[in-house]
Amino acid sequence: MNDYDVIVLGTGAAGLTAAITAHEGGARVGVFEKAETVGGTSAWSGGQIWIPNNPHELAEGKEDSREKALTYLMSLSHGMIDPAMAEAYIDTGPEMIHFLEARTPVEFYAIPDFPDYHPEFPGGMPEGGRTLECPTYPYGELGAWKDRVGTSPYYPDFTFTIGETTLGKPVPTPAPPEVKEQRRRNDERGMGLALIGRLLKGCLDRGIEPHTESRALELVIEDGAVAGVRFEGPDGPFTVRAGQVILATGGFEWNKDMIRAFTRGPLTHPVSIKTNTGDGLKMAMRAGAMLGNMREAWWMPVIEVPTEINPMGRQLLTYERTMPGTLMVNRHGKRFTNEASNYNAFGAAFHEQDVSRFEYGNLPCWLIFNQDFYAKWPFVGGLPDSFGGDARPPQWIPSADTLEGLAERVGIDPAQLGKTVKTFNAYAEAGEDPDFRRGESANDLWWGDPAHRGSKRATLGPLGDGPYYAVEVKSGCLGTKGGPQTDTRARVLDVDGAAIPGLFAAGNVMASPMGMTYGGAGGTLGPGMVFGYLAGKTAGENVAAVGKATESV
Repeated sequence: MNDYDVIVLGTGAAGLTAAITAHEGGARVGVFEKAETVGGTSAWSGGQIWIPNNPHELAEGKEDSREKALTYLMSLSHGMIDPAMAEAYIDTGPEMIHFLEARTPVEFYAIPDFPDYHPEFPGGMPEGGRTLECPTYPYGELGAWKDRVGTSPYYPDFTFTIGETTLGKPVPTPAPPEVKEQRRRNDERGMGLALIGRLLKGCLDRGIEPHTESRALELVIEDGAVAGVRFEGPDGPFTVRAGQVILATGGFEWNKDMIRAFTRGPLTHPVSIKTNTGDGLKMAMRAGAMLGNMREAWWMPVIEVPTEINPMGRQLLTYERTMPGTLMVNRHGKRFTNEASNYNAFGAAFHEQDVSRFEYGNLPCWLIFNQDFYAKWPFVGGLPDSFGGDARPPQWIPSADTLEGLAERVGIDPAQLGKTVKTFNAYAEAGEDPDFRRGESANDLWWGDPAHRGSKRATLGPLGDGPYYAVEVKSGCLGTKGGPQTDTRARVLDVDGAAIPGLFAAGNVMASPMGMTYGGAGGTLGPGMVFGYLAGKTAGENVAAVGKATESV
């Protein structure tokens, strides 16, 4: 007899959703995690999910539909999105929401007014509604598991919701002091920890306790079908048998050899958990899986910081580049993109090649700002409880009294930098950016200065007098998005397009149904959870079918 009917590898949002769903289908489920703690990168994240046509946005009177969402995704496709996979995602998302809210502690609400990342494209939602998040969750409900969920080095105070941090708003709306105190007393955790805590409780309520420090190494294949998994644990190797295996092991962004082999350009600074080294991808490849979307990642501009600020030595660059009074330039002193565009879009800018010089044209690059900017919008270790004041950048950030001096210090063409800033300042004063259209999208204005929301002044403002500062920006990612191709039921396909019996994939280990794009905030976790739900549902149905067949014999 098998140890389980279904094995789930990974404890991020995709894996835990799959485990709950398979159990509800009648399967005996075992969940295994490589790390000491559970939650994966999902626990480190903002915890948002992007689900078009979801019940919460519709309840708020937002006008969305299946057709509108499909039009939006396909308008961003560039031929990289399979229409059938897009349809499966959009059709199943609301079903997944209803399922989790009815049967687990998971609950969501729509974030007011948060626009899609490309809201002006056909079918986009400038008025928001597709991005959902969970309320804070009291971790005492998890009992002995409350301290076994990984916490983010990027947001070490985890009592916040996304709208109370600069990950969700350029100027957060803080919770009242009494609310903060209540959360601390109750050990209420927000963002990704709220989502993972609720999903984990859904598993624990069903008697599903994850096995940690269990690294999956290889699938057991018998007669062409999955029959189990071989692991490496604290006490050595072991094998667990099951006829259905769901890969939810995350991406391969911390595997330098795989990054060099597969991705389309430099990816030097991932911000995910370091256990994402491609284990699930290797297992799928050995089983004969067809791969897809391998060149893509969930791109993110990143800056290096001292480990006293962040033990990872890096920080996400989100709201800072969208505020008026800053710009980005490459080594030639030229702007190269809309600084306020969504972070995933920066991947394309970082990967542009200058064929005559045989170099990446926009790496290295820098965020340029002055003292007045930093005093108003402090970052990289300078974020106080409220913005504004006499904050000064830390000493490790290069500075100079003049633009020429700054350029010479960091290696930028000084003459061209002066010309670029003069042109940019003239654009900003006129309220137009004919070069890169900064400020024309609702997304730009959401992230800009809320005092000028709805106006291009929210993001377009001149760079003032010195002293000036420059922070080098790196090509990073939240995770890779390539892996085994699946069908619309999350079954892994082989190189001939046939489903590999008993093998499923969801989350960043699978070939993302989003292609090269990112629909909106929560665009990573949304597809991961939807295809985790589909994987668990299909696996559960397979187990039930086997049971019926056995009974009839």
